[in-house]
Amino acid sequence: MGFPRSIKIHSSDNVAIVANSGGLQKGSIFLHEDAASGVELQEFVPQGHKFALEDIKQGEEIYRYNVSIGLAKKNISKGAWINEEVIDMPKAISMSDLPKATSSKNKIAPLEDYFFDGYRNPDGSAGTRNILAITTTVQCVSGVVDFAVERIKSELLPLFPNVDDVIGIEHSYGCGVAIDAKNADVPIRTLRNIALNPNFGGEVMVVSLGCEKLQPQRLLPKGSFPIVKEADGSEKALDVVCLQSEQHVGFMSMIDSIMKQARAHLSKLNSRVREKIPASELVVGVQCGGSDAFSGVTANPVVGFATDLLIRAGATVMFSEVSEVRDGVDQLTARAQTPEIADQIVEQLNWFDDYLGQGNTDRSANTTPGNKAGGLSNIVEKAMGSIIKSGSYPINAVLAPGDKVKSRGLIFAATPASDFICGTLQLAAGMNMHVFTTGRGTPYGLAAVPVIKVATRTELAKRWHDLMDLNAGEIADGTSTIEKKGWDLFHLMLEIASGKKKSWAEQWKLHNALVLFNPAPVT
Repeated sequence: MGFPRSIKIHSSDNVAIVANSGGLQKGSIFLHEDAASGVELQEFVPQGHKFALEDIKQGEEIYRYNVSIGLAKKNISKGAWINEEVIDMPKAISMSDLPKATSSKNKIAPLEDYFFDGYRNPDGSAGTRNILAITTTVQCVSGVVDFAVERIKSELLPLFPNVDDVIGIEHSYGCGVAIDAKNADVPIRTLRNIALNPNFGGEVMVVSLGCEKLQPQRLLPKGSFPIVKEADGSEKALDVVCLQSEQHVGFMSMIDSIMKQARAHLSKLNSRVREKIPASELVVGVQCGGSDAFSGVTANPVVGFATDLLIRAGATVMFSEVSEVRDGVDQLTARAQTPEIADQIVEQLNWFDDYLGQGNTDRSANTTPGNKAGGLSNIVEKAMGSIIKSGSYPINAVLAPGDKVKSRGLIFAATPASDFICGTLQLAAGMNMHVFTTGRGTPYGLAAVPVIKVATRTELAKRWHDLMDLNAGEIADGTSTIEKKGWDLFHLMLEIASGKKKSWAEQWKLHNALVLFNPAPVT
């Protein structure tokens, strides 16, 4: 355990967190060199949890990150444990009279001569993997596609060594839904844009049942995938295997048709080879899950530093999780490149406020039991640590759920905070690499893109040594720095993007299901 250690974020904070693994016992006194110098703990305080640096009276504000994370429900003595039971959460920030594009716009110093070995696509985008994705129009066909994919992997994939994988884009949508209702466009455009992800090389293949509401021509209408061309330059007809087609006599007939079409796509993908591509072609989604009080101290600041490096290199970085940035909306609107972008941020957050309100809840529903066990008392505290992933540069664009990236730089992709839905929407936006921070630990992974896991604590990194790719906990241990770990992550991203190394989730093939965000009614 060593001598008592604490972490205080800002000089104005009246709380600090315990850094020692296993927590600290009552009577522990912080040494002169520590941020909490001379404070004696009045009770046991778990690792990552807050304690008072001074007496705090009932009704007074509790500060962490130089932000009020709530009001004391009772008098709190110096050295006492502060958790969610003694904090009243503050009201949400008003969406009116926010600062808009007021942060100083420091010139971005270019970061040149960084490359990865990737796959150049017909539309000019770049993939970090070379994958055949079989898109489905409706959940009814998922079992058939699963069966076919296993056959393709065992019988066909070995014949095409330049192809990394074959996956089914399966989901729970497509029928039994109010497909023309308000907001029904969200899951449809999400599926459409996933089919066109840069890691799929422009080879669009669809499996349909035949009677579903989401017909293939609606999912991928003519003109929606111009990257697929015939030899004469004309747009290629959509490749659809319809299971209800009269040509299919029995189950194996369906499988044979899927495998025949897959072979043609695999042959085209196999002709592709990796080439030297500027780091500016990376489209990185950043996310956190299983967060704890160290997320905003170690892992998320490391990702934020790497985000700035990527932006300097000309790349695109998406940060998301609406309910986890809602309490820092003033920070986001101030960082917007223009007032118009600030207005778009507010528009997306207002939409989500209304969406939550329909279920008689608000952003406070976000915080999980694991978050609280890890020292995060409420969503305000969680939000302050979450935003740090976005780095320091201006926000260049805003994406609605399911939209595709159309510009470079730092982008706010408005998604729910759910790990699975956020990852699905970032995939639709066009990410070709994913960075995921965790403090409590999660085996989360995606089949379509490599997922790099960053641990907030050394204890987690050691215990899950074959699931975590980078240990940011060394920062809290005092053995490394945010800058050092930020550069380590940047180089690791280039190495994994090049296929020279696999992330642990990729190596173990830990693939979470895609989960569509469908705010429209189900019939």
